[in-house]
Formats: sequence, structure tokens, C-alpha cells
Amino acid sequence: MLRKLILAGALIALAAVPVAGAAKAQRPVELLPGVTYDRQLTFTPHGPVVLHVVTAPRPGGLYTLGPALSNGAVVGLERLTDLQKRLSPQTTAVGVNGDYFSAGGQPSGVVVQSGALVTAPRPDRSSVGVDATGLLHVDRVTYVGNWRGTGQRRRFQLNVAGGNNVAVLYTPAYGPTTPAAANSVEAVLPSFGPLTAGADVTATVAQVRTGGGTPIPPGGAVLVGRGSQAPFIQREAPAGQTVVLRATLTPSWSMTQALGGGPLLVRNGKPVFNAGEAFSTDLLIPRLARTAVGQLADGRILLVVADGGQPGYSVGMTNFELAIALVRLGAVTGAALGSGGPATLALEGQLLNRPTTAEAPLANALLLGYEGVYAPPPSEPVLSPNGDGVAESSQLAYKVVRPSEVVAQLTGPDGRVYAGDAGHRDPGTRTFAVPPPTAGPAALPEGTWRWTVSSTDDRGRRSTTERTFLLDNTLGALGLDQQLLRIGRGGATLRIHFALARPATVVTTVETLTGAVLRIVSNGQLQPGQIDLTWDARDSRNRLVRSAKLVVHVRATNEIGTVDLVAPFTARRVA
Repeated sequence: MLRKLILAGALIALAAVPVAGAAKAQRPVELLPGVTYDRQLTFTPHGPVVLHVVTAPRPGGLYTLGPALSNGAVVGLERLTDLQKRLSPQTTAVGVNGDYFSAGGQPSGVVVQSGALVTAPRPDRSSVGVDATGLLHVDRVTYVGNWRGTGQRRRFQLNVAGGNNVAVLYTPAYGPTTPAAANSVEAVLPSFGPLTAGADVTATVAQVRTGGGTPIPPGGAVLVGRGSQAPFIQREAPAGQTVVLRATLTPSWSMTQALGGGPLLVRNGKPVFNAGEAFSTDLLIPRLARTAVGQLADGRILLVVADGGQPGYSVGMTNFELAIALVRLGAVTGAALGSGGPATLALEGQLLNRPTTAEAPLANALLLGYEGVYAPPPSEPVLSPNGDGVAESSQLAYKVVRPSEVVAQLTGPDGRVYAGDAGHRDPGTRTFAVPPPTAGPAALPEGTWRWTVSSTDDRGRRSTTERTFLLDNTLGALGLDQQLLRIGRGGATLRIHFALARPATVVTTVETLTGAVLRIVSNGQLQPGQIDLTWDARDSRNRLVRSAKLVVHVRATNEIGTVDLVAPFTARRVA
């Protein structure tokens, strides 16, 4: 089976490139308008390190930076890719794993969404917040919650699963019901405004229940007393009673979005070796997969993931090495997030990094959300409707997440508009085929094509996105004379053939499935026609290759561009 290699805009392929050759950074790829992705490879005395870097505009306008809860609730776990797919109708997001968490999904630190407290901060670790101006804050923050009914002020915790002799406030963000607890008394507050730090929230008790498992009303809350705190709810918050609740953060911390994290990595542009936070050396010293968030001096945001735990590919980083990497990238402020297996980076439900093991479920994530028009990369970055059955057609698309006025155009290298779309569009994704129905493949000019989409949403916010692809019929009909090459002691011969439509510089190689070149079969200028080559089953050192799944890779370059074809086969050593 033949397939075109994705050479431009192929994010998954970038993330899977093997560690080989000189240390270098991949050319940054545009994920979203103004948002780029860069895969960087560094060789260290301890082994290679692969770093994934997303750079995004300062939060504001069409861009947000904030936490997202697994399954939309505090409890439970969800993979980052599934979380993004679930939220895709509301936002186009690139994001990373969030805070450390318990086995049940309880985050270790704070969660603030749109200014509302969801969980409380952990005072001995950093909290990462974004204020209304898009400035990133990394601070140690203390929480105190007080409620008052007919008696004195009493303390409450926020959206925690367990605990004896405590009062806990459960908001809809916790989940559908309060936890089951035999020794609890629960005051149902059907109307309860967002719990914003430093502000009183007043509510009236509708009913009092016992035993836990109480449904948490949408737009409401449930105040639960367990053990020694249950009688206070019973006496001081009966049905019909008004209660006042207040959450205080010290120092005063007015964040629109926040997430637990730590430790602090960068302060005033300098790496921090020891932030003095409550993290064991087992989390700080080993080289692990790690995740961080930072902000540049101009306000742009960095989301960074270092792959780890994979010798020969990426050994990971220590916590301080991650701090140094952030500073090298230009961060003036930065903090770590969860490390190890959960370290994950994804766009629109597609992994960009290579996690240590299979993608792990998370309690929450930190997402860079974009609400403008988004066009995913074309399904075929190199289109060749030449009749060989490979990359004959492609699909273009755009997505809006708010009602919008949209103008979309497909422009050929001759400047002609070959397809378009315009008008009012409701949220959703629209797809378009290339070649368009109105133009036959033979009529399409070769060269770079542009898919440009502009949008104005119902809030008057304008956005534009553009994707390009190459139409190139230079190379086609790659084939091999056998799919199973049996290699005896005297060797074997594999015959390779392909068609060349115009002069080009052609490089033909035999490679492993991970892209390591075993042998250059040919390299030079070729004229149009049917090309026939042979490979003698030997590598660049003239040794017979071992049994393996391999590919023949043909790359043709001329004034139009570069087009690649590959053909897989199996090499098998026989007696």
C-alpha cells in the first residue's frame, strides 16, 4: 500500500520523529492563528531530550488560558484528548495536563474558572493564576471559608470528597451529587451565586437532608456538615434560613482563571533552584516527563512538555533543568505542573507529544482556548491527482464556535478562486472536497494553493486563518516487485519503479519505519519517464540488512515543490 508522506503541518509526525542526527529544533508549525508548535531535540550527557513548545498570544480577546475539569467535574478522570474532543464545540484548544491529583480525580490545589472558586489552593505549593489583563501569576495562596446561619461564623471546605468532623460546600462543579456519608446533615441551597474570593454569597436553605448522595442543584449548592459539624447545620441552617458564605484568599488574589501547580520555576526571568514548596525529592530530582507554563516579557504564553522515561528517544528532565529550559525560551515567569506519566500535550484531541506510557487519564488540564475561525491542516498537504490512486483528493474544513459571518476561498497558484463559501454560519465544522466538483483534476494548476477563511462572530470579533497545500503531479505510481524480500546468504534484489512527469532531483532511500536511512539507492537529477531502480538488500556499510519491516522512500524536488511517496515491504533473512 502506498501513501504520501505528510511533510508540512503534520503534527503527529513531528512528535514521532526519532532521535537521530544533530541536535536541532523543528521548524515551528502554526497550530492556530498566532499559536505555534516547536519540537526541540537536545543531546545531553544523560541522553536525548525532546521538548515540545507551544507559544501563544497573551490571554484576552479570542484567546483564553484556564483550567478544564475532567468530565466537566471535580471528581473522576479523563484523558486530555477526550477532554478536548468534548469541549471542541465550544472552543478550539491546545493544552497540557494540569495539577497533581488523587486516584479519584481530586486536584491537589486550586481551580478557578471565570472568577469562581471550584477548589481551594494548597498553601504549601504554588498556585498558577491568570488575571483580567492576561498576566500570569505564580503565588503561594491560603484559603479560608466561613459560613454563618443563626449562630457564629464557622469554617467550610470546598468540593472535597472526604473528611470527618468538617463542613464542606459542594457546588455543581463537584459533580451531580454529594458523597455518601452516614453521619452527614446537608442543607440544600437551590440558588447560589458563584463563589468569588472576597465576596459574600447569600442563599436560602430549601431543605435539609441526611446521609449524603444529595443532588446538587444546577445554579445552587449543598452545605454539608459531617461528624461534629453536622449538628451545627441542623440547628443553624434549617429550611427557610438565610446563610452567608465567604471565601477568602490570602494574599488577596483576584484571578479570572487559576490552577494548582508548582513548584515555582522562573521568577523575574531567573531559574529557581529550590522554591521551598512541599514536593518530595522523588518529584524534583529524577529525570522525568515534565510539564510547565510560562509567560514571556511581551505577555505571550508558553506551554512546555518534556518527554521522558524513554531511553534513546527522550530521558526527561529534572525540575531545575525544566526551569533552565523555560528561561532559555525567554520566560520571565513560570511554574511546573504535573509530571511523569500524565505529562501530555494535545491539540483538538490529537496528541502532540509522546507520553511515557499510554496516554494517562487526568483530573484537569490547562487549556489555551481560541474562539476565532479555525481551519485544520488539509488532509493531504501534497495533492497529486495523477491517477495513481495516491492523494488524488483532499479535504478542507473550517470551524466556528460562535455564530459568525464567514467568507472562505480556495485560491489556486494562478490567482483564480476555485471554490468558496460565504454567509452566516452557526457553530460547527464545514468541509469541502478538493478537487472541487466544478473543476476536473486535469484543469487544476500545479503549485501552492491557499485556503483562506475570515470570520466576524456575534461579538464583533474578527479572525482569519489560512492553510496551504501543494498540488504536484511530478511523482507517481511507486511500486515494488515484491512485498516480501527473502534475503539469503548471497543477498537479494528488490526492483523499484515509479513514474516521473517532469525533470526533478530524486532521492530514493530504504528506511526503517521510524525514518532511519539504511541505504541511499539513488540521488540525482532524473528526466521524465518510467524510472526503474534496484536495491541489493545491503545497508550503507555493505552489510545485508536484518529481518525487519522497511519502506522505500522516493522524494522528488523541482521548481514546483517537493513530493514524497513511500512503499512498505518486509525484509526477511532466510537460511
